[in-house]
Amino acid sequence: MTEEREAIADGVPAHVLFEEGLGLSYDDYILLPGYIDFHASQVSLETRVTRRITIKRPIVSAPMDTVTETEMAIGLALQGGLGIIHYNNTPEEQAAMVRRVKRFENGFISDPVVLGPRHTIADVDHIKQTHGFSGIPITEDGTLNSRLVGIVTNRDIDFEKDRSRPLAEVMTTDLVTAPVGVTLSEANKILKESKKGKLPVVDSERRLVALVSRNDLIKNKEFPEASKDPRKQLLVGAAVSTREEDRRRIDLVIEAGADVLVIDAAQGYSRFELDTLRYIKETAPHVDVVAGNVVSVTQAEAMIRAGADALRIGMGPGSICITQNMMAVGRAQASAVSRCAHYARQFDVPVIADGGIRGIGHILKALAIGASTVMLGSLLAGTAESPGEYLYENGIRVKQYRGMASLEAMNAGGGKRYLNENDGVQVPQGVAGTVVDKGSLQDYVPYLHKGISQGFQDMGVRSIPELHEALYSGRLRFERRTPAAQEEGSVHSLVSYREPRWGIR
Repeated sequence: MTEEREAIADGVPAHVLFEEGLGLSYDDYILLPGYIDFHASQVSLETRVTRRITIKRPIVSAPMDTVTETEMAIGLALQGGLGIIHYNNTPEEQAAMVRRVKRFENGFISDPVVLGPRHTIADVDHIKQTHGFSGIPITEDGTLNSRLVGIVTNRDIDFEKDRSRPLAEVMTTDLVTAPVGVTLSEANKILKESKKGKLPVVDSERRLVALVSRNDLIKNKEFPEASKDPRKQLLVGAAVSTREEDRRRIDLVIEAGADVLVIDAAQGYSRFELDTLRYIKETAPHVDVVAGNVVSVTQAEAMIRAGADALRIGMGPGSICITQNMMAVGRAQASAVSRCAHYARQFDVPVIADGGIRGIGHILKALAIGASTVMLGSLLAGTAESPGEYLYENGIRVKQYRGMASLEAMNAGGGKRYLNENDGVQVPQGVAGTVVDKGSLQDYVPYLHKGISQGFQDMGVRSIPELHEALYSGRLRFERRTPAAQEEGSVHSLVSYREPRWGIR
């Protein structure tokens, strides 16, 4: 920016905003508007998540056991993001999840919900309430890969008063099936001709292998933004710990096809993480590694020198994290992202802003101070694709969400990211709670995408690289917000109001 332009420009450039020595959160500043000469639909959100991996939408799911398993990783990759599968499981279980994502074929449900003949109509009701669908294949023993004996749909049970009746008495046994190897277009043709809603895919011994749904075919015809590798398989990441015993986990998830590994440590600046990072780079140089978590330039420098392909920024800002209160260590998230992103930029290392994101505005602010992507936990935990079942709390449909340092998660293995010693004493750095139902990723991610695009339009930039050019050239301007300004920018002066819910028309 020229001196003449600088003299008349409102606000300050980012380096001035963050040089005051105060820890700033996303709410502590606002972006000033830019010049609009394009439509929001012309904005490109394509971005690098690591040195070598590019995705269409800057959204990465957190490796938490209430956020990311197979279904989340598949759903987010189809929408242009990237899912990181958690490690509160055995190495074999995590590798199996990675493998299912890599083998996913759009339109085929490779892991359908299955019941047995002895289950009841009430079991179908429960599945419909928690998952939103009711076309259930029935196999001999109620598991996938056993012989298909029937299917239960709404028309079989809608008018049945006795919900305790076994499914063997109501299921449809005159089935239309397709053989293993059927293409999606062939399956679609069978569904159209048979006028069925579900098409089971079976092997030569009539064992259930997959399921094709008419509704899914209609809803998911194409995913042009899908995150895919050169072989056209969906991209997927896996979290690993810094513990010596996790070397086997590392080997298994890489063998299963993980495209990126996230070293999941609450405080990444340790000998253990640096050793783990070097091990991965030496044994699997083709796999990109996200190192973290870090919040300072000193930490970032160590990770980059050891070969990190991206940095995960954040220590304590998450909605379920109490690290800063319990440990007295961490950093305000906006300050951490700004400082680390500015340093990492000179080494061409992207950063992921992890934590403290409460909505579209915070996503925009994180990207505007140098992040290439954001990692979401609570915003994705309430979606249909997150693990767990829906519950009702005070009449509101919710899902459970817990920090990986909550007592509940640590008892399941989450303590690995906190360098805990097995001495029987646990100091929680997280809590467990609930988050509101957000529906499916198929609707929610497009909503986030449109909101982010409109924010870019207001800032006068058409892409994330252009946004970062404006940031570091000083063209992007910021202003500190007092508590009164923050209150002014939120809903106020009303007797009551209804919290707006995201949605589509």
